[in-house]
Amino acid sequence: MTVDLSVEIAGIKMKNPVMTASGTFGYGRDYLDFFSPALLGALVVTGVTLKPCVGNPPPRLVETPAGLLNSIGLENPGVDFVIEQYLPPLEEYNVPLIINIAGQTIAEYGQLAAKLSTSKIVQGLEVNISCPNVQAGGIAFGSDPEMAFQVIKQVKENTDLPVIAKLTPNVTDIVTIALAVQEAKADAISLINTLLGMAIDLDKKRPVLANQVGGLSGPAIKPIGVRMVWQVAKEVQIPLIGMGGIMNVADALEYMMAGATAVAVGTGQFVNPRCCVEIIEGLEEFCRKQGVKKITEVKGVAQV
Repeated sequence: MTVDLSVEIAGIKMKNPVMTASGTFGYGRDYLDFFSPALLGALVVTGVTLKPCVGNPPPRLVETPAGLLNSIGLENPGVDFVIEQYLPPLEEYNVPLIINIAGQTIAEYGQLAAKLSTSKIVQGLEVNISCPNVQAGGIAFGSDPEMAFQVIKQVKENTDLPVIAKLTPNVTDIVTIALAVQEAKADAISLINTLLGMAIDLDKKRPVLANQVGGLSGPAIKPIGVRMVWQVAKEVQIPLIGMGGIMNVADALEYMMAGATAVAVGTGQFVNPRCCVEIIEGLEEFCRKQGVKKITEVKGVAQV
């Protein structure tokens, strides 16, 4: 039986529903020893800011039970360097390229969108609204519906590319935020980003991370991600990309059955660099065994 793994997210046509999660795949070439990015449904590269960013001081990674805390701090060489140096070589893989953007002000998001829209190979923008708003005392854009709305609105006004809002789970009501970005005309939603966490060094009696707190990823957060995708899928009409703790095909299928059209793999790649490829193969095998001709048939089947 032939299985059709293709999906479409806001006009972005993907050969399969497996993407990389921003911040875990570099700029597309870091995993060439393990597999070609051409096998992916879409390639999402490390988050880009308007100006170069050195990130947070070390230590900025620490393992936790079933998870990973990171406080990398959006280290990147800035959007102009990325456009000139990192993006052109990715064209050879003929895979949809989605750029994750992060700003400190609403205006910065608009500027980033405008700059990246000049690239002929960028097919979508993923907007990281987990960033702190420096003009509002550091509160994350994504923790307030109005701020989330304004960021997405600004991005939409500065690009014709599909806009994907990446939501933070560090909120009281994820559905309220999802509805706000949908109202702002987001074309799709990614969820979830990392959960805020901390680890303590017992000998030093201090937080392990130099930044004190960091983002928790990995298997520990998967049940939360699946629950949030399930909740949001009930209320919005735009496609969802599920992420958070996906380590294997079973995890990916949980997200899709909860309502996600596609999935993004992050921390799983650190444990198993061929994780994405194995999930793609696993999806096809699952469909064959279940008699499913199109992977899209799986979407939302767990909704009740």
